[in-house]
Amino acid sequence: MKVIAVASQKGGSGKTTLAGHLAVQAEMAGAGPVALVDTDPQGSLSEWWNEREAETPLFARTTIENLKSDVDRMSHMGIKLLIIDTPPAITETIATVLTVADLLIIPTRPSPHDLRAVGATVELAEGLDTPLIFVVNGATPRARITSEAAIALSQHGTLAPSIVHQRVDFASSMIDGRTVMELNAASKSSEEITKLWHYVQGRIDGKQATMSNQISKATTPKRSFLNDSAHV
Repeated sequence: MKVIAVASQKGGSGKTTLAGHLAVQAEMAGAGPVALVDTDPQGSLSEWWNEREAETPLFARTTIENLKSDVDRMSHMGIKLLIIDTPPAITETIATVLTVADLLIIPTRPSPHDLRAVGATVELAEGLDTPLIFVVNGATPRARITSEAAIALSQHGTLAPSIVHQRVDFASSMIDGRTVMELNAASKSSEEITKLWHYVQGRIDGKQATMSNQISKATTPKRSFLNDSAHV
């Protein structure tokens, strides 16, 4: 089983939206069974999942104290991919999540405030030897600041080649527990998520060690697939 953490010190970076979309795309691409864990006290990911009609991805309830043992349990149960959403701050929770993660995704909006906020997350990941990638998220199409942000991020770590742009369909899909791929598989938003998952899958499978820098040069869920005795 591979474990992906999605974390950002800056609130509003789009962590939850990205986590849910990558989980659904991974299932669509045949990388499942996929499970989600929400460690953010706001519970936005679990609320989104509760609205879903589809049975996949799965959702696991756990506590930060039981995370490591529950991750082992999920692996033994046959889960192939686990995606963990985290709080929008540098906390002990994120540090614990990173100890079990094979890859950290840091979504970053192209703004000065967001760029300045990535340092603490990067420092934490480097201290725990957790591989990381940046994802430019919520970008404005053809805006100069988007390319400037990409260049800045690529100087401090690996940048995913697929930029995710700000579009209404992302917000619309999250309202009723869906994703842009389920709203319109032919949309530009769907294409961006598909490309991003393809890259992420290559990273966790070990097929892409680095990226060529082409740009620069909890609410209780309605059901759980693990039983309550394990606090999941």
